Amino acid sequence: MSVPPSDLPFAPTLGSTAVRTPTTPAWVSKYLVRVVSLDVLVGVVAALLASLLRFGEALTWQYVLLSLFIPPMWVLALGLSNAYERRFLGVAVEEYRSVTRAVVGVLAVLAVSAFILNVLLARLYVLILLPVLLLGGLLARFVTRRWLLAGRARGDLMQRTVVVGRADAVGALVRSVKSEPSQGLMPVAVCASGLDGDWNMSSDIEGVPVSGRPRDAVAVADRMGADVVAVASHPDLAGKALRRLAWALEERGVELIVSPGLLDVAGPRLSIRPSSDLSLLHIERPAAGRRSVILKQLMDRTLAALLVLALSPILIVTALAIRFTDPGPILFRQKRVGIRGELFDIYKFRTMVVDAEAKLAALQARSQGNGVLFKMQNDPRVTKVGAILRRYSIDELPQLFNVILGDMSLVGPRPPLPAEVAEYEPDALRRLHVRPGMTGLWQVSGRSDLSWEESLRLDLRYVDNWSPIGDLRILLRTFQAVTRGSGAY
Repeated sequence: MSVPPSDLPFAPTLGSTAVRTPTTPAWVSKYLVRVVSLDVLVGVVAALLASLLRFGEALTWQYVLLSLFIPPMWVLALGLSNAYERRFLGVAVEEYRSVTRAVVGVLAVLAVSAFILNVLLARLYVLILLPVLLLGGLLARFVTRRWLLAGRARGDLMQRTVVVGRADAVGALVRSVKSEPSQGLMPVAVCASGLDGDWNMSSDIEGVPVSGRPRDAVAVADRMGADVVAVASHPDLAGKALRRLAWALEERGVELIVSPGLLDVAGPRLSIRPSSDLSLLHIERPAAGRRSVILKQLMDRTLAALLVLALSPILIVTALAIRFTDPGPILFRQKRVGIRGELFDIYKFRTMVVDAEAKLAALQARSQGNGVLFKMQNDPRVTKVGAILRRYSIDELPQLFNVILGDMSLVGPRPPLPAEVAEYEPDALRRLHVRPGMTGLWQVSGRSDLSWEESLRLDLRYVDNWSPIGDLRILLRTFQAVTRGSGAY
């Protein structure tokens, strides 16, 4: 028996005369105008520099003509490399990759053109032109992204989003989107199933109004003027139903985002494995291969040794300040749990009174930590010099010697105490699969202000997705977190 069209998910809106006309969000137009203008400027500057530095006053008309073609060629190469693709705008990694592909494209065009026309291009001209295009293109995207992120931090330049799926998955997705405004998604409505009552009896999920069931997603997107429909993991929204939804949104120029329900699996570990009748999502194993581990250890120890040399004046001044302001040892040693549960001695500058451990039991009831970790603002055991050292994480610098010795890494999960490991649930033990670090995802995401669950989630995300390039990014973010001093006490 055939099913009436009205009973098919999303079918009533397909082919309807009331279909919303596709429009380009205002923030996209603003972003494109800025980035294209900067790209044209980069092309002009690159052509001028290459011409003047290579030829000076001896510039020939052939290179004048070539230089006139460089700016439009550069913009065209970026366009063909998806640099202006709407879904990649504001996504740093993809935008930067597109610049690299565009530079390779320009090089290929110059080489092929020179071969066909049987002319010899000045090598210095090309060697100046391409690096300027590369650096200028990256800088243009860095500047426009800063403008975009600043606007999104104020709640502007956002994409109106309808979230669809089962109520619990929708709630998790809404929380995730709200916690990261840099993604540019602003939930304006929810279409959920699995509610305690009928949908019109539930006022909201995570502060977002419930406007219907999943089958009503297209109608709600039309009514709310949505730019994006985000589908949370839902067994009923797959296969034909999801395909119909994609068709309906395509007619309206609305983007479709699907959460596969894979928590904290980073993009580099995901790839599509196509087959004749379906596409499979392939998840690579975490980067724990021997070559990656050796590279990480080599990078850690080299950078740690260089940092010890560069920061030696600070280390000496700090040691003297502790020695002359409070009686007791300069360094604080404590047993911590490292990779595979091995114990090691961690080194820090002493920031508390000598008998701090003896006074801990009396302060446990006043802990402002996150359930497992003891933290306390205005801890009476902290010395005056110690408060300054903690605020800017100077007390952590002796751990550079732990890195050199191989007990720790520059980046990794926080090194736990044996007593904390004894309270770990099974999932938390995965933190011990990598060396603990001086800094990590949780340190640059809020430090002591995070809950234990959030700290654990970030540490597990790092364990499953770490890479040498990712470590460098975290080190750069660490400098910002330390200078702000947020969450440090």
